Amino acid sequence: MLEKEKVTELVEKYGRKEGDTGSVEVQVAILTEQINRLTEHLKLNKKDYSSSRGLMKMVGRRRKLLTYLRNHDVNRYRDLVAKLGLRK
Repeated sequence: MLEKEKVTELVEKYGRKEGDTGSVEVQVAILTEQINRLTEHLKLNKKDYSSSRGLMKMVGRRRKLLTYLRNHDVNRYRDLVAKLGLRK
């Protein structure tokens, strides 16, 4: 779970307008932050299988959102992937 300040920071950075919490860019940015934190947790706790399952669900949700964005607006997709450092 992310702190409210971190979510607000991500909304300001990736939102298309002020207070934009529902756009694909913001949702993907929040999911990416959660995935990164959970990945660090699982490096220390290798047998935490329930968190591992949650990680897989988040990765799948992010992948679906990115596919949606790529199919609807390629330029926004490319900008977001570059900003977040995905698809190395």
